[in-house]
Amino acid sequence: MREQKTDYLIRQVAVGNMDAAAQLYEQVKKGVYAFVYPYFNNRWDTEDCLQSAFLKICRNAQSYKPHTDARAWIFQIAKNTALDMLRQKNREKVTDTLPERSSGLQDGTVFDAMQRVLSEEENRIVVLHVLWGYKHREIAALLNCPVGTVTSKYKRAAEKLRQFLKEK
Repeated sequence: MREQKTDYLIRQVAVGNMDAAAQLYEQVKKGVYAFVYPYFNNRWDTEDCLQSAFLKICRNAQSYKPHTDARAWIFQIAKNTALDMLRQKNREKVTDTLPERSSGLQDGTVFDAMQRVLSEEENRIVVLHVLWGYKHREIAALLNCPVGTVTSKYKRAAEKLRQFLKEK
């Protein structure tokens, strides 16, 4: 149901419906924030990326193919925006991986805890499952790995986070 609503809102944004744009932003902002946070490891750059990505989503809404995976389309724009920002910021070649993790908690958020204790793949699995509502089989298809691997990595990541947050 949520996927259908996202699809509908993108199509409405494509025809200039600003109310739909506001609704779409409210629906996707937390998930996009969590998805791009690992690229920057700070809330300021992450918020800038979120805003830039959303503007690109609105500008390119007419290129969205209706009834496809709206979340994947949004993720791709967010990822490309983050990589563009990193390239611009660093003026050097940026690979399609996340930057090195920080040595400690910066903002004191769960996102920071995730950065500290989870691998890149575990982080992505948690974000895709918890914040975006993807099922493990959908995540497996996105990451090209077996469903059992996604399930075990998700459980392992959840346990790591529980232990870390319990200690703090």
